[in-house]
Amino acid sequence: MPTCRRKRVVLTEPSEALLQAAKSNPNKEVYYLQQTGEIFETYEAYAARMSFYRLKQFQCEVTGKSGLDYFQALESEQQEAQTMHSRFPEPLKAAVLKAVQWQVVGRLDHLVEAVFDRFKDRYFVDEKVFVDAQGDKFYAKVVQVHPPKTKGESVGVPAENQASSSSVPSPPHGIADDDAVQIHKIGGDLKIPAKEALVRDDPLTYSYKVQILEEQHEKSHEKGKAASKDKAKWSGSFMDVQCSVMSRDRLAFSKSILRRFIRDCVDRDAAVASPWTVKPVIAKHYGVDSVMPEETRKGVEDIKRGEIDKRKKIWEDKEGPPTKKQKKMTAAQEERVKALAVAAEKREREAREKAERQQKAKEEAERLAAEKKKKKPIRYPTEDLDVRLNDKEKKAGLKVKKPTPSKLGLPFGENQGTFEAFLTAWNFLVIYGQPLHLSTFTMDEFEHALRHSLVDPPCALLGEIHSTLIYNLRTVPFTRHSAVLSLLRIQDTPEGDYRVLGVSIDKLAGAMADIGNNWERIPLRHNEMRDGWEEALLGCLKDHATLDNFPRLREVLTRLLFAPELHEEVSSSSSSSRVSSPAANVLSVQSSPSERYYALPPADRIDILTLMCNLAVSSKAVHSHMESCEEQLTALRKEKIEIGRQKKQYTEEMNSLAGETEVKELGTNGVVPDEDTTMHESSDLSDVPSEDGSETASTSSARQKRSARQKDLRQKAHTQAHAKQRELARAQAASAKQALAEHRRLDEEVNKLERRLEAIEREFRKLLGAVRVKPLGKDRFHNRIWWFDGMGSASLLGSGGVVQYGAGRIFIQGPSEMDLELMLKKEDDDYEARRLEEEGPEGMLAPSEWAQYAEPEELDEFLAWLNPKGVRELALKNSFIKWWNHIAPGMRKRISDLNISAKLPEARRSTRTKSYGHDVSREPYMMWTNRRAVNSV
Repeated sequence: MPTCRRKRVVLTEPSEALLQAAKSNPNKEVYYLQQTGEIFETYEAYAARMSFYRLKQFQCEVTGKSGLDYFQALESEQQEAQTMHSRFPEPLKAAVLKAVQWQVVGRLDHLVEAVFDRFKDRYFVDEKVFVDAQGDKFYAKVVQVHPPKTKGESVGVPAENQASSSSVPSPPHGIADDDAVQIHKIGGDLKIPAKEALVRDDPLTYSYKVQILEEQHEKSHEKGKAASKDKAKWSGSFMDVQCSVMSRDRLAFSKSILRRFIRDCVDRDAAVASPWTVKPVIAKHYGVDSVMPEETRKGVEDIKRGEIDKRKKIWEDKEGPPTKKQKKMTAAQEERVKALAVAAEKREREAREKAERQQKAKEEAERLAAEKKKKKPIRYPTEDLDVRLNDKEKKAGLKVKKPTPSKLGLPFGENQGTFEAFLTAWNFLVIYGQPLHLSTFTMDEFEHALRHSLVDPPCALLGEIHSTLIYNLRTVPFTRHSAVLSLLRIQDTPEGDYRVLGVSIDKLAGAMADIGNNWERIPLRHNEMRDGWEEALLGCLKDHATLDNFPRLREVLTRLLFAPELHEEVSSSSSSSRVSSPAANVLSVQSSPSERYYALPPADRIDILTLMCNLAVSSKAVHSHMESCEEQLTALRKEKIEIGRQKKQYTEEMNSLAGETEVKELGTNGVVPDEDTTMHESSDLSDVPSEDGSETASTSSARQKRSARQKDLRQKAHTQAHAKQRELARAQAASAKQALAEHRRLDEEVNKLERRLEAIEREFRKLLGAVRVKPLGKDRFHNRIWWFDGMGSASLLGSGGVVQYGAGRIFIQGPSEMDLELMLKKEDDDYEARRLEEEGPEGMLAPSEWAQYAEPEELDEFLAWLNPKGVRELALKNSFIKWWNHIAPGMRKRISDLNISAKLPEARRSTRTKSYGHDVSREPYMMWTNRRAVNSV
């Protein structure tokens, strides 16, 4: 059995519940591990066990090889066991197993030594042995074993007639039954001491009749062919030998292989003085008695009791024996002493247990006090759900409840699936506007265009969107009439029997036959207002759409090709009004797509655009654009690194200039007179004779002359010193001015680099949006925060730095199923309660549910609710800070545009003339023009 950390691996037993379930339901599905035969009720238990078995921590018990998985170790053991069993003499197995059965030996090595010493000179019938005769070694087989009562002849080479008796029938195989009982019975019994067994059953008194099989192969060839022929004549002959000239092959019988054989066949319990027992299956195979005899059982119990007493005595000696020799007491005194000792021991034990309980209670109280006094500080940021506001933070004004995002303001928000499809289509058209040759438009303009229901005036935005997608899908492989074939396949099914909107599949296929067949060659020119795009759209759907990729194919085609008999198209006076479906549910009059497209519900238009966008992803133009964006992203990354290096270099130069300027200013403020001037002045003055020395030889006029000369010298020295100071000050001022100019130049360069970095970030966002769209981040409850402006062909800034927007709001998407499952596992029952407290019942978004923040004030409250101590909300808040100068102005610009659009119809009305309703053509979505359009495309 393989071992793991020096312990045998125990196989898993099926539980009682599983066994009962299997009895009641024999067809119950379970997980079965074929290599070990284990059965598991759940896949988790099966996978965990298999993962454990695959760890490289098992060891082969036979060879000692480590670093194996369980199956490799088991295979190694099986191979070694097979090799060992094939080599070990078969006749010797039963005798060895009977000898080791019920033996109480501490170490396996001691048992192997005893068995080897007993059986190394004892042989059994059918054993293959080597026989030494007159200097030659023969390979022979033991035919008969003669116990000591039948002494054999002395060993010698058989006579000539005996050699030739190989053709005579061999003597009876084995020995008589009464003899078999006596063969090595005493010598193989390990209960009998070795010396006594040797006296009573000496192996040298046995004789063996062997049959020569062949001579052992020799490596040297010195004896030549003649000697080989002479020895070959003994093959097949019989001879009587004794154990002194017999030996076994070392590959078949040695201490190492005997140890492996015994370890593979026997086992024992972990209890003290447990006997070695042969495994039941092996004992049955070799006829070893598996029931312990009563005499043996008593002997084992005696040994076990003696071992326990021995260990007890050793333990008592360690406690310390009495130092003084005591007098022998009577039985009554002994009983009394014992009773007193038991009572004293009991009191001592109770006192010790009470003291331990008190000590534990004291330590626990100290531990709780220490933890309360000084808790281990939490390192922030950490997992968001582990962060909770304390009372101090709540009193400080931190928000507990998140501002509730709006679900009603979403475009087509009455159906979350329709909104998500609408969002996907708009995002695709804006991001890939460059390869589609389509100018950008806001989400509000796209929503109003999809709600447009008037045939006249037509909506240019719808025409441009569908035309550019149709041109793009001409390069995507398609199957001619795939829509018709898909509908005909369900014609014979129950689904195809009923009519959709009163039109059967045959009638629908007939109406489709002559419309849009050459859609891939119809010129949809920009200067012709994309005339005919509706028929080309129907042809595109005929060749690209199937019921698999467009489940509402039949309903949409029916609405495009048929009209009700008596219907009134209700058109709203404003672009934002919703169009109700026709009153009649039956469409029986065949019409054209150009007349019926504007009667389609917005949900059907969104489904058509979603299909076309999904197909356009695989077009060559979109793929080429994505590859180009990847290349530009790589170039921007390199440029960003280079700008970072230049910015660091300029900053270091600015810091060094600032340090030099401070040193020069310090020197100017504490300037000292020039040393040369001072020395010159003192040298000039030293030439003047002293007043005391000249007073006796000079007159008063001479004193006046000297005084005037000294005054002139002093004035001259002061004039020179001031001139040098002025010159030094002018040089320092010029140097400071130059340093200041250099500092300003470097500062301007740094500002230029920072502006370039901002432009790179905006360009990076545009290009990255064409490759993959990522949310700004997640909040603590794994709600994803989306901002779709400034990606793909859209820009955040227009010409002259004018703010631009696409969606002009922040969208919130509920957590995914996986995130929700992880949070439920982590927070258990507290999770829902916490969401209800911090998000409110209306703010809790289900998976794939959307909401929005359309006002900057709502977004300010949301940012105040975010807790930067959590890893997710810290990253989200940093993203908002990074893009806040574009997010907030974009939201304000959208609100301003909506207010202007709402005031225009009121401003256009005249109180002096009759009101005819507001002009739809002046709506922003109707005034949109495609500046990227190519006339031929």
